[in-house]
This record gives sequence, C-alpha cells and structure tokens, in this order.
Amino acid sequence: MSDSPARHLALQGASNFRDLGGYPTIDGRTTRWRHIFRSNHLGQLTAADIEIVRALGVRSAFDFRGVEERAAGVCVVSEITVHSLPIEPSVVAALRTELASGTLTAPVALELMRESYRNYVRYHTNSFRNLFGHLLEDRAPLVIHCTAGKDRTGFASALILHALGVPDEIIAEDYLLTNQYYKRDATAAFDLPEDVRNAIGSVEASYLAAAFEAIGSEYGDLETYLRDALKLGTAERTALQARYLQA
Repeated sequence: MSDSPARHLALQGASNFRDLGGYPTIDGRTTRWRHIFRSNHLGQLTAADIEIVRALGVRSAFDFRGVEERAAGVCVVSEITVHSLPIEPSVVAALRTELASGTLTAPVALELMRESYRNYVRYHTNSFRNLFGHLLEDRAPLVIHCTAGKDRTGFASALILHALGVPDEIIAEDYLLTNQYYKRDATAAFDLPEDVRNAIGSVEASYLAAAFEAIGSEYGDLETYLRDALKLGTAERTALQARYLQA
C-alpha cells in the first residue's frame, strides 16, 4: 500500500533500522506499524537521527550485545530505557581460531555462522524468553538490536513474527532484507579474508534455517518451543497478538 509508513528508516549513524509492521498474519490480521523496530546498535546516531527516533516515540531498547560490545557503543538517545539481554558474540573468535590453524575458508565461515544460530537455541533461549516477557509488558514503541542488527536480532525478530502468526515465507523475506539495508563496517574483522568477511557480513536463509532445525532437534517443533521454552502459552500468545496486531 502506497500510504503505508516506510519500513526502512535511512538513518545516518545506524543501518538496518526498520519496522516489523504491516505484515499479514495467517488469520487475516496485520502487524502494527510503528510498534516494534529492529536495528543495529544505537551508539553512533547523529543529532538528526536522534530526532527521528524521538519522533517515533521509541521508549525501550532490547540489546542482545555482550559486555564489551555494549561498552563500545552506548545508546545515545537519553530517554530510551535499555534492557540488556546479553548473548556474547562467538563467531569472529572462532574464525580467528580457524585462521590461526590454517583451516579458514568461506564454507567454514558459513558453517560457523549456522552453528552460532543453533547455539542461540541451545544456550541462549533465556535471553529470548526474557524478551517476550518484556513484550508482554507493552513497552512499545520499542527497538530490538545487537551490534549489526542481523543475527541475534534477526532470530529474535523471526520468533516475534512467528508468535504473532506471520507466515514463514514473509518471515524469511523480512530476515533477508538485512542484505539490502545493512551497511558493513569496513574496519570490522579486517584481518580475515574477504570471502570470510562477506560470509559474516550478510545473512543467508541457511543461517535462520539452522536455528529452526535446532528448535526441532531440541524441542520437537516450534510450537513446543514457543510454549515450553519461551513461556508463550495460549493466554500469552493472545495477549501478544492483541497488543501488536490489528484487524
């Protein structure tokens, strides 16, 4: 629809800042615009960016970054309350281990990325469960982010859209929008080969698929994961949908 708000907000000091609104659900409703945003970190916003974020009314940020990442890029919007849901980064360290042993290739990098997504499910489900606890408290408009806003944030966004009843193919499309909007930091992991940096500087459908494969292996299926691991029973799902969907 031409009169829909912009999905991607082109900020100067952030990339990949976009709205999870406007997506149809299986039962014929639509995710609400201007309630849930996803982004990379908010530590380099310009004065003009800050005014845009303020105009959106963002009150809360849910930050999946680890300790050092958070210290390197503190949120510069003073009225946003930041809730830390830490998942320490592991991929670059693992890549450097492979580099040191002479075994680093692009396929190895791709598999390390997939394994990091599996580990979100195996070891960090508590962070995603805590996110849904906050979402049920209705802190919108809100933003979910990590450093790049593509992996930890991408999985979290996929879980939110699933919980709201958005079809799989639309969730996959939203996930892959990162490749259109994410501006890579040219100085990040510059010691790694270019094909490896390409693998970790973008998203692939196989990354998200690996997380959902892990859900199947560990919990049987996604509905069981939502109910038992993320504590989203019928009442919680209904409350989430009432809050973040519209007819």
